[in-house]
Amino acid sequence: MKVKDIVDILKCQVLNEANMEEEVKTACGSDMMSDVLAFVKDQSVLLTGLMNPQVVRTAEMMDMHCIVFVRGKNIDPNVVELARQKEITVLASPYRMFTACGLLYSNGLRGGCEIQ
Repeated sequence: MKVKDIVDILKCQVLNEANMEEEVKTACGSDMMSDVLAFVKDQSVLLTGLMNPQVVRTAEMMDMHCIVFVRGKNIDPNVVELARQKEITVLASPYRMFTACGLLYSNGLRGGCEIQ
């Protein structure tokens, strides 16, 4: 799946377009960046409702290519600007996290391996 497909599936607004042709194979959904740092391996897309610069820094550390902010929240322009500087695509979806994750999963995007 490509990032541009996520835009269509989740009815996203594109806030920062780093690479819409980027191929993504996995995703995770979390509002706890400590869990993302501790448990996420090889994820390309981060879905979250958390709205602060730590989300972008976490995505950068984990080499994620795309952040999808869920729940239709207004995103701080400073967060979007930081993502632009880090070349991370930022999308905003009106869906709640559970629904957004389910839609991506039902369209072929997976979450990676089980946590041991």
